[in-house]
Amino acid sequence: MSLAETRHHQLFPTLCAVQIAVAQRFATTPAQRFAPGETLYALGERHAPVFIVTAGEVSITRGHTTGEDQLITVLPIGGITGEVSQLGGRSALAEARAGANGCEALRFDTNQLRALIVSSAEIGEIIMRAYLLRRTALIAEGANTLLAGRTGEAALVRLQGFLTRNGHPYSLLDVADGAEGQALAERFGVHDDDLPIVLCPNGSLLKHPSEVDLAACLGMTPELDPDRIYDVAVVGAGPAGLATAVYAASEGLSVLVLDTRSFGGQAGASARIENYLGFPTGISGHALAARAFTQAQKFGAEIAIPVTVSALECGGDQRQPGDLFTLRLESGIGMRARSVVVASGARYRRIDIDNLSLFEGAGVSYWASPVEAKLCEGEDIALVGAGNSAGQAVVFMAPRVKHLHLVIRGESLEASMSRYLIERITALPNVTLHTRTEVIALQGDVSSGLTGATFRQSDNGAEWNSPLRHLFLFVGADPNAAWLEGCNVDVDARGFICTGQPGTGRLWSAVGREPLALETSVPGIFAIGDVRAGSTKRVAAAVGEGAQVVAALHQVLVASSVKP
Repeated sequence: MSLAETRHHQLFPTLCAVQIAVAQRFATTPAQRFAPGETLYALGERHAPVFIVTAGEVSITRGHTTGEDQLITVLPIGGITGEVSQLGGRSALAEARAGANGCEALRFDTNQLRALIVSSAEIGEIIMRAYLLRRTALIAEGANTLLAGRTGEAALVRLQGFLTRNGHPYSLLDVADGAEGQALAERFGVHDDDLPIVLCPNGSLLKHPSEVDLAACLGMTPELDPDRIYDVAVVGAGPAGLATAVYAASEGLSVLVLDTRSFGGQAGASARIENYLGFPTGISGHALAARAFTQAQKFGAEIAIPVTVSALECGGDQRQPGDLFTLRLESGIGMRARSVVVASGARYRRIDIDNLSLFEGAGVSYWASPVEAKLCEGEDIALVGAGNSAGQAVVFMAPRVKHLHLVIRGESLEASMSRYLIERITALPNVTLHTRTEVIALQGDVSSGLTGATFRQSDNGAEWNSPLRHLFLFVGADPNAAWLEGCNVDVDARGFICTGQPGTGRLWSAVGREPLALETSVPGIFAIGDVRAGSTKRVAAAVGEGAQVVAALHQVLVASSVKP
């Protein structure tokens, strides 16, 4: 049964008269009157307001792959429009129209909606639960956005992964299915070089788009104001960065979060995290990150994805205490902030094989999501890695594949993987552990993708080949810190950012204090999570650092003499 059938009262709750009266204090204007069939907000509209119905009815519809609008529900008096996207000023994923007899409704812009949710715990809980469930339902049903291409092709998988990791609903069509997908390609005169294509809710057609182009068409990225000065800019939307966003924004700081790919970071790839406090049955990394992403927006943090920070400008030798930092984006725009939290994490290493790049996205993956799991069903696969992320991927993938070869360079998993994961893997009948083994060659070509791999046992040099269509790499990580090079932030021998070391030089003398626990060698710049030298590579540790750094931010912002 669908969510609409099992949890209808939570998906589409109705506020009572007392609750409506409370909400009315936060509305932008008194209740507005809408004529029969009049649009309250349109599908794809940016900064669409939210309405609470006070008289009549409101019909909520969404686009469908047939091209016809599909009725989601009819909201009576007390009904609430909107979903998660409207918390962050993103494009509306549904359309609201007045019913046959018209309606009256209270209007809430984004700021008023957030104020209502935060100020009234009762109403806030009702709205937040409804919004989360509505997004879940839209993802399950595949709303509005059409993604079409040839199943399994690298470019299509890349876009699928981007939308999935960012929790954006879409419908997938195969242009070679001889049915709806092929009809769509023929209708738009699409050639093979154009694939994959995306039909956005506003009717725009994208051919072979980048993630940035796709996000812009779908209204996923907020409009950034380069004239605004933020209290804190957070680079990275993994668990550490999102924790900082939640705690800082809830304490009244203005927060900008920037990430080049998706929320969740590497933790978002974990199919099930079972050692995170408070979740005895486990929770997927994506679900945990999605909740944090929504929570940060609830408190007013601005989160921009996908946006790449290419450099941090600190002022060099001319910098004075209290000077602003400028984050130079790949687009050329500069965003300014009084402090910076580096939560850019680490990326999985690439193994040293000459033709590896040929198969990335075409058989070689660094992420084990439901998208990849679907492609691997019933096949033999190999996974390289001995950390917790690798273990979680094995546990997730093994039930879906014919056989899984787990390849590690060490003698056992005990030194690098949690005991519960080792026990789970040992109990899996279709997993073979290959110790002291490495991948030395890949077979295949551009047209066929990955077809096999060669492995070598380090003890005796024995080599063996395995026919494979899918190879997953979880082989350690390198810090994402190159964009900081212009600021002379101290790093260790492996490139991870040093924090809490004795302060030296003119700037530290000028600020008159020692670096705080998570502060870098540059006053006002902090590092947390996997990018920080000496950090504990666990989700809970990253979240803890994200919360801890907020106290330090308050100290720095209060003590510094900030230039306007």
